[in-house]
Amino acid sequence: MPVKLASNLTAMHPALPDNDIIQLVKQGNSPAYAGLVNRYQQLVFSIVLRYVENREDAEELAQDVFVKAYRSLADFRGESKFSTWLYTIASTTCLSFLRKRKPNLQSLDNEKVSLAALQLAGGPIANQIEKKSKISLVNDAIGLLSKDDAQVITLFYKGEQSLEEIAYILGQETNTVKVRLHRARQRLREKMEKHFAAEIKDLEHY
Repeated sequence: MPVKLASNLTAMHPALPDNDIIQLVKQGNSPAYAGLVNRYQQLVFSIVLRYVENREDAEELAQDVFVKAYRSLADFRGESKFSTWLYTIASTTCLSFLRKRKPNLQSLDNEKVSLAALQLAGGPIANQIEKKSKISLVNDAIGLLSKDDAQVITLFYKGEQSLEEIAYILGQETNTVKVRLHRARQRLREKMEKHFAAEIKDLEHY
């Protein structure tokens, strides 16, 4: 997987809450930070990949996000969830990167999307084969969205961030995010119906 930071370290406290791991790191137990990296690296990479198309760039940016978070951990006061704070760093890091390079509007990746997104696109999952197929279809549909739509869908469904938390991450009003999410969900359904109607129909026969 993408993030190389702490790749040789074992997550010493995988079951501890984020804030407990953070306290361990602040007390000098630096290797404990690997637990946070392991916990969030896939989600951070998914979010970064919504900004940039090149996977190598995404890997470097995701690593940079965790390095920045580690260096700034002393400033984390727990006023928001660690994941919200981390995604904010990911967003600002990507925006800074894109200011220096022409952004791409779309990207496709092989990351799994959350079950909530699957339910959004088409009801309950009957079995593992159907689940994998729908994961692939929804993932491809998200890849066809604009980066702004893909970003808010990813944060809400996969990142499990609330509207208020997404607003904090993106520096926007909550109502603005609510409208963005509503429209992004509509466009996701439209992409599914337009590009994957036959596949969805086939899955209904499982």
